[in-house]
Amino acid sequence: MPPSEPTGFRRVLFHGRPVEDLAALLRKEPLEVRPFRAETLRLGEDEVGVLLYDASLAPALAEPPPPELGSGADRLGVLQVGDSTGPDPDPFWTARTLFSLPEGAGARDRARAVGSLLRILEDRAVSSRVRASLSERSGEIRALVDVGVALSAERDPERLLELILSKARALTHADAGSLYLIEQSDTGEALRFALAQNDSVRFDFRQSTVPMDDTSIAGFVARHGEVLNLADVTQLPAGAPYGFDAAFDRKHGYRTRSMLTVPMQTPQGRTIGVLQLLNRKIRVAPGAGITAVIRVEVVPFGAESVDLARSLAAQAAVAVENRRLTERVRKLFEDFVGASITAIEQRDPTTAGHSERVAMLTVGLAELADRAAEGPYASFRMSRDELRELQYAAVLHDFGKVAVREEVLVKARKLPLRARELIRARVDQAILSAAAEVWESAARNGRPARDVASDLAGRMAELERAWETVRRADEPTVLPEEAGAEVERLRDLSYRDASGRVRALVEPEEVALLSIPQGSLSPRERLEIESHVSQTYRFLSRIPWTDDLSRVPEWAYAHHEKLDGSGYPRGLVATSLPTPVRMLTISDIYDALAARDRPYKKAVASARALDILRAQARQGLLDADLLALFIEGKVYERAAAEAR
Repeated sequence: MPPSEPTGFRRVLFHGRPVEDLAALLRKEPLEVRPFRAETLRLGEDEVGVLLYDASLAPALAEPPPPELGSGADRLGVLQVGDSTGPDPDPFWTARTLFSLPEGAGARDRARAVGSLLRILEDRAVSSRVRASLSERSGEIRALVDVGVALSAERDPERLLELILSKARALTHADAGSLYLIEQSDTGEALRFALAQNDSVRFDFRQSTVPMDDTSIAGFVARHGEVLNLADVTQLPAGAPYGFDAAFDRKHGYRTRSMLTVPMQTPQGRTIGVLQLLNRKIRVAPGAGITAVIRVEVVPFGAESVDLARSLAAQAAVAVENRRLTERVRKLFEDFVGASITAIEQRDPTTAGHSERVAMLTVGLAELADRAAEGPYASFRMSRDELRELQYAAVLHDFGKVAVREEVLVKARKLPLRARELIRARVDQAILSAAAEVWESAARNGRPARDVASDLAGRMAELERAWETVRRADEPTVLPEEAGAEVERLRDLSYRDASGRVRALVEPEEVALLSIPQGSLSPRERLEIESHVSQTYRFLSRIPWTDDLSRVPEWAYAHHEKLDGSGYPRGLVATSLPTPVRMLTISDIYDALAARDRPYKKAVASARALDILRAQARQGLLDADLLALFIEGKVYERAAAEAR
């Protein structure tokens, strides 16, 4: 009989009568001969067996197999010698892999049959082991793919670290684990002890810093980028520069044995952290012939665990690096937003803080609506990403003001800068001209000085009244009807300039500006100011927003629209105005009313500002339900607190 290829399985022959001759013929093959007793029949995980079955075993085989046989039943075959007498065998036995020989078969035939049957069982066991291993590897691959997908989808940095460590422990059956991240500090690179998990003990974790040197296991792996797989941390390799810190074990009564420490490296080979796994645990079944319960043992991490940990550490490194890159891009964008707001406020310092306050009020109102348990907004929800999107839209809603002329943007009075001084200079010149004319006329006509002084006083008083009309009308208040008539009379006043030409004391375009009924802007200037909304959209729409921020331009574009279509610049109606825009509009109007004094208007008290908002809601301009939340939830008090 040709020798068998080694398979790693021990061979067992169960018998019911002496088989010394058969065992002698099978000496060339490793074989253990055991007498058959049904109540103790058992095969270990690394054993295959053949039951030599003849008439003497028929009564025992009429009974079902013992439970102790367990999973080893698939590795048991039956060699039937001769016809059985007595009770029929239990179906279990006849369903086994079965060879049969006649009663007169010699020992050599029986030996060949046993050998053949053992090889069949070994082949089956090897195939089963390969299938199980393949299934396990396939499961691990699927798990790694699932972990990769989960790591890519997770956006919360803390939850990302939790996910990395918990998945690594699950894949390698580690009882505990730690995660370290390399970060820059004032003195160079530092190793931050970012996370720890342990299934056996409960403890309060606190982040700390580990020296970035070879004295610690994590520091050594971080510096050299090597995998350290230690079977027992109390028996480190001779001459190792690193040591095991047993402080945690002493404090919590834990016993660290096996440890696998893997560098987290990016595809470019840069180490950004360290993944450390402790105490691989496996379930151990009792051996053949031993009655015991399954126990859990701590064992070293095998080659499969190393491969799994390295694969997951590589995925984790990419995920952490992507998260850091995302945070850097976000920080860069936030700095850009801050710089943009600074640029706007430097052009119009009187509105400093307006954009940030509007963003704070808008987000506060959105959070309140999101928490509403009843009312029209009970089903309204905003995710964290949507809140950030709304915050950006609110803080950038006036970005287009950078395109508005500064003299219009900061115009405090109806007349342009220096026009008021020019009119005053004309008045002064008119007084001088009037004095010269009166004295020249008196000299020609011989009038007494008393009459000259009276005429001159009357002329000067008329000019000063005209100046007072200009001064009062120039203020950005509501122009009374009688004041409007006085402004119109300015068109009739003239004076003689230094060259002797007769000119209008107040130019027609200046009279038109002074006739503005409310505020400080002419219709043309108001259109220019209102154009900031379109400019905001034009600027923001050129930014390549990510999907989670894609609505920022559109929301900012609509912040001056009203529910009834009377807003600008597009005259949108309620059906075209999403809830976030309605929140932004309420917050913008409130802050514009209640903010500190501006050159063109006085700030109104908070109560008065809310009354104005209520009036606009009753007119159908604003969302009354959102305004109720804004007022009842006292969202407006956030602006007051910020101002303090």
